[in-house]
Amino acid sequence: MGHLFSKKPQSKVTEHDKAVLQLKSTRDKIRQYQKRSEGTVEKDRQLAKKLLRDGRKERAKLLLRKKRFIEEQLKKTDGTLENIERMIQDIEFSQIELQVVDSLKVGNESLKQINEMLSVEDVERILDETQEAVEKQQEIDALLSGGLLTEEDETAVEEELDAIIAEAVQKQLPEAPTAVENPEVLLPDVPETLPEPEKEKEKPRERVALSAS
Repeated sequence: MGHLFSKKPQSKVTEHDKAVLQLKSTRDKIRQYQKRSEGTVEKDRQLAKKLLRDGRKERAKLLLRKKRFIEEQLKKTDGTLENIERMIQDIEFSQIELQVVDSLKVGNESLKQINEMLSVEDVERILDETQEAVEKQQEIDALLSGGLLTEEDETAVEEELDAIIAEAVQKQLPEAPTAVENPEVLLPDVPETLPEPEKEKEKPRERVALSAS
């Protein structure tokens, strides 16, 4: 039953809110007055026409004077209504500006508290601890995967890689043995004179056969 006796939260109504509420109430009353006056003006105009048709000119003139007075009052209320509307907008905008300033103050205080909680030394320490944790995790992963090699293993890998590259280069070179590199290979001697053609040798034989006959 405690909630039955609990106090209701009181709404925070500022003086600015009261001023805006009062101005809006005055604005609404002026609008209602304008609406009634416009209706009265129209009625007086129609009644003045009827009086003129009936020949009651003085009575019609009196109504037209009343109509003219109401129209002048309506013009004044238009200016008053414009001023009230402008004032309402100014107050509401000033309230928004005030809320913005209050929000900036709260944000500034929060930022100061956060800066006091975290110093530059704390940030550097956290970053160092994070880097150490990452390096340690990488070392654990390497051990679990069996991928951690000693310096001797790395040297052996480099030597094997160089040997494979040298073998591949040797296979790409063309083979061109020479007599100096291979003594068993004998090259033919170059003749000093050129051999005579066979047709030149056959011509004397034919001449000898013709003379014997």
